[in-house]
Amino acid sequence: ISRVFKKTSGNGTIALYLGKRDFVDSVDSVEIVGVVKVDPSGLDDRKVYVYLACAFRYGSDDLDVIGLSFRRDIWLRRVQVYPPTGGSEAKSPMTESLLKKVGEQGHTFSFQMPPDLPCSVSLQPGPNDSGKACGVDFEIKAYIANAPDNPDEVITKKDTCRLMIRKIQFAPANNKAGAKAELSKQFMMSDKPVHLEASLEKEVYYHGDPITVKVKINNETNKTVKKIKISELNKSIFLKYKLLFVHIYDLFWCWEGLFSPH
Repeated sequence: ISRVFKKTSGNGTIALYLGKRDFVDSVDSVEIVGVVKVDPSGLDDRKVYVYLACAFRYGSDDLDVIGLSFRRDIWLRRVQVYPPTGGSEAKSPMTESLLKKVGEQGHTFSFQMPPDLPCSVSLQPGPNDSGKACGVDFEIKAYIANAPDNPDEVITKKDTCRLMIRKIQFAPANNKAGAKAELSKQFMMSDKPVHLEASLEKEVYYHGDPITVKVKINNETNKTVKKIKISELNKSIFLKYKLLFVHIYDLFWCWEGLFSPH
């Protein structure tokens, strides 16, 4: 492991270790593994749990004026890491490397995400927006408590440690040719049409990659092409999940040819 991500609780009793914070969605499964270091002397007969939560934030914190939270959990799972429950702990090359670093006080955990969860999405905030951005995020939190989910139990910040992770979309290693769109337009008083073709060099683009569009024109009419407009538009897909609308954004291309006579 070239880098280890670590977060320690305020009282120093537990520490959360991850080998990475970006987990690739392999279409059929996403496995999250990590290690929690536990000092039993500071537990006071309590237990140590880890939860993984996928949440949707649909409003900034400054809008919370009537006691409403603009953050909803889409999916949540909890596991007990200490004392061990008797089941076999998660073993993988990643956890083996983390255990060598943590030592004998390390305890492994693992989660399997369902395939229908959305990937991490963050909406670009506006110039006047403040606070956390809207979108879908994932959080791993280790905490000390008497029960995994007791609403009457108060868990202080000094007994918790958390790390944000990202679920990112799977992209094939072999990048295929990109999309292609064709358009033919017929004009009055012209026997033949004008043909417009636009294509992309590849199918998948990463953040920061230049997007080159190839445009071919075959004008067989007696009109002159004066202007061609190429637009990149956002297409919104709304998924209803537990009364929440989650926005997943992808890109599609639209070409519009503008023509005028001589």
